[in-house]
Amino acid sequence: MKNIMICAAAAAATSVVAPAAASAQAVPAAVVAVVDLGRVTSDCTACKSASAALRSQVTALQGRERSLLAPLETEGKAIQAAADALKGAQPDAALQTRARTFEQKRQQVAQQLQREQAQVERNQAYIRQQIATKLGPIYQQVMQRRGANLLVETSTTLATSTSVDVTTDVLTALNSALPSVQTTAPAQAQAQPQGR
Repeated sequence: MKNIMICAAAAAATSVVAPAAASAQAVPAAVVAVVDLGRVTSDCTACKSASAALRSQVTALQGRERSLLAPLETEGKAIQAAADALKGAQPDAALQTRARTFEQKRQQVAQQLQREQAQVERNQAYIRQQIATKLGPIYQQVMQRRGANLLVETSTTLATSTSVDVTTDVLTALNSALPSVQTTAPAQAQAQPQGR
């Protein structure tokens, strides 16, 4: 009798679970497309002009760095020569003041260059953000148009067929959706002092 009850309970449980499992949707077969994101981000019209603008910003920063550091280097060598001439004797007040002033200038220049370098890095990140914002919907549109349900970056594949490559589609759509990008990031919000 116990065996009959157990078999009946098992049959009842199976009849409840089986329809639920059958109603779950099967995962469709993968239809894969690939995109060469490196080519897209280097060949898009807005990307090329943004890259040129960034190169210009970096070149300007390097020139500024040279123009700020050259006089400091000259001054540092002069101070060091004056200190060496003392042959271990204590420097006078004028040389000590000159050395302190030099160190303050050196720190100010380093901070200024650091701020300018950070701005270039923010600009670069802002450009990437603008491109990525446009690419997300483009991926979906291209996948839908080409009947794909999975899009993979070409660099992560071992081999592909040109028939699954949608790079040109993505590049064309990006050129249309993003004719230009802003190459200067918005100003960072200043930290607000906290009240007491």
